[in-house]
Amino acid sequence: MMSKNDFAWMAGGPQGAGVDAAANIFARACCYGGLHVYGKREYHSNIKGLHSYFHIRISRQEVGADVDRVDLLCAFDAETVVRHIWEVAAKGGIVLDADTLGTKLSDIPTLPPPFWTEFNKKLAQKGIEPENLGDILNEAKKSNISVYPVPYLQLLKDVGQRIGEEKLSRLTRMVNVLALGVCSKLVNYDRSLVERAISTIFRGRPKIIDMNLHAFSVAYDYAGRFAGFEHRLESIQTDERRTFLQGTQAVALGKIVGGCRLQTYYPITPAADESEYLEENELLETMSQRDGGSILVMQAEDEIAAINMASGAALTGARTATSTSGPGFSLMVEGLGWAGNCEVPVVINYYQRGAPATGLPTRHGQDDLRFAIHAAHGEFPRIVLCSGDIEECFYDAIEAFNYAERYQTPVIHLIDKALANSSKSCKFFDLSKIRIERGQLWNEADVKGREYKRFRFTESNISPRVPLGTPSAVLWYTGDEHDELGHISEEPDNRTMMVEKRMKKLEIADKEIPIQKRVNFFGDSDATHTIVSWGSPKGAILEAMERLREERHRVNFLQVRMAHPLPSEYVAGVLGEAEKRIVVEGNYSAQLGGLIREKTGVAMDHFVLKWNGRPISSDEVYEALKRIMQNKAPRRQVLMHGN
Repeated sequence: MMSKNDFAWMAGGPQGAGVDAAANIFARACCYGGLHVYGKREYHSNIKGLHSYFHIRISRQEVGADVDRVDLLCAFDAETVVRHIWEVAAKGGIVLDADTLGTKLSDIPTLPPPFWTEFNKKLAQKGIEPENLGDILNEAKKSNISVYPVPYLQLLKDVGQRIGEEKLSRLTRMVNVLALGVCSKLVNYDRSLVERAISTIFRGRPKIIDMNLHAFSVAYDYAGRFAGFEHRLESIQTDERRTFLQGTQAVALGKIVGGCRLQTYYPITPAADESEYLEENELLETMSQRDGGSILVMQAEDEIAAINMASGAALTGARTATSTSGPGFSLMVEGLGWAGNCEVPVVINYYQRGAPATGLPTRHGQDDLRFAIHAAHGEFPRIVLCSGDIEECFYDAIEAFNYAERYQTPVIHLIDKALANSSKSCKFFDLSKIRIERGQLWNEADVKGREYKRFRFTESNISPRVPLGTPSAVLWYTGDEHDELGHISEEPDNRTMMVEKRMKKLEIADKEIPIQKRVNFFGDSDATHTIVSWGSPKGAILEAMERLREERHRVNFLQVRMAHPLPSEYVAGVLGEAEKRIVVEGNYSAQLGGLIREKTGVAMDHFVLKWNGRPISSDEVYEALKRIMQNKAPRRQVLMHGN
């Protein structure tokens, strides 16, 4: 049994040391045991060598956010211990290489000066002056934290003897699996489930599977000598079918189901993970087509080419998308304007990260909401969707195509880095919910014998479209203003009518798209406090709300899923009923709060904000909200947790 409602495990080490592999094996093994899993992945922008870690929560109940504590820290190097030792909770544990115990703290070269400034403050508060890793571990023991030094080198030699490999250099990559074996035994988790996960992660490579299974077995057996760790993981029976997905994978799967046939991209973090996953799965098997089908994934020379390739393909009638992050989207802006001017149904999956400029390339951010809504010169319609969890990433990826084709306008799907790189156990997606809506898409029979006007003025302001190459249809597309046929026109009356035609699509979308697809509302309608947010803070807010309800605080939550066009009337109605309005966001200027005030005239009473490159945890948002409930909070609270 778990000693708490959930269990928090962290693996950390240099990038390239197998942190991700170990975490994915452990997470999958827990999923196989019927448990719910949520994982947060953090890595440095230097690509290889510096510190990375993977934090996983495991629970009998569904979890959707990170917490600030660690119950078992699995350290692949001395730096991981130093960075995360104070996050380990009482009755927790630390697994590490026995050979690192004597490491002098001053000899760890990858810890930067700003880290030491804060770390030394912590040491001063505790009144200690440690010289080596063993000294600070002894301090941790005083807080009822167990330390488990493991002789990895000797265990590797044992593995080598089992498989007939004498060269240790060929075995060192398996230290992560050794550590995983020790951790699995400490929590007494079913070893067969972990072995199944190892076989899944390394499928198709039988020799690698065999080596890692031997390594896991050696470490699992060795850890039998450790006693006293209070946490236990026990598998449970469930009939619910689940999958374990990263956010980028959920978006990619949504595109596949939604009928995407061309994806363009230029590699950029964290967006490239999605395109690479599509490349791995671009050959499709379908129930209705004997020969299946495929998605063409095209790596362009830059993001300018990527957006224009996608627009060109969309004009042929194919469902197309491009995927990027902030710097890449900046380059796409003129192409986005061209697509808006030419009423092109193209989708842009925009993965936010810490900004501006290169900013924090591998860290979290929610700084780009305003940019997504206003990017490009001039005025033209676009729809902006904001997913709040991994399930929404899947369904929104499909809806993005529907909206793009229905309203013949670019759709920007905003996903923040916390969602992109988080992993979660999800129940199988409900395909019965999915509808493919292609809008007013004509064919040859519709245009034969008539003069086809691609940009014809209509009562709905949406013109029937035909794909490029359709017989009997002649099409002109230009970046200049144009008339109904697409010919360049600078006449004032035509310009007035064309801009109005395009912009009024937002009014149509605002009326037609159901409110249930544009917002989520949680909690009691008559609660005194209303929280407003968008994107990945959703999970942390929902967990914090549960804790606040147990303490008899009355609170509800309005999650905005469509930021543009904002459902202003509905939002104003909800906020108008609240005594206090609280916005929670991952940026400095509370961009959603400002947008709501602009569109509704309703101002926020409290701001809970974070922009240090790390996601908002359920613990820190709970503490911030509780201070507000108790009337002990300033109007603006800045959250600081992160490593």
